[in-house]
Amino acid sequence: MAETDPKTMQDITLVVETLLQQMQDKFQIMSDQIIGRNILLTWRQFLNFDDMSSRIDDLEKNIADLMTQAGVEELDAENKIPTAQKS
Repeated sequence: MAETDPKTMQDITLVVETLLQQMQDKFQIMSDQIIGRNILLTWRQFLNFDDMSSRIDDLEKNIADLMTQAGVEELDAENKIPTAQKS
């Protein structure tokens, strides 16, 4: 087996180290971008939660209004009987 020139080995080692560092840098950039997107997604979900909460409140109010218009009162929590029928 022929011996490799030390200068050539140093050059190859330098090239490999440079490539590995470039790969590490690219992976770090991609990782930062993914984490940044996840943070933005989390904030968007949180903001949508507030909107959803508002929609649920509106829905509950509309249901209560419809029940009132239909002549139905809220159910008693203990007996599950409409309060209008209680004696």
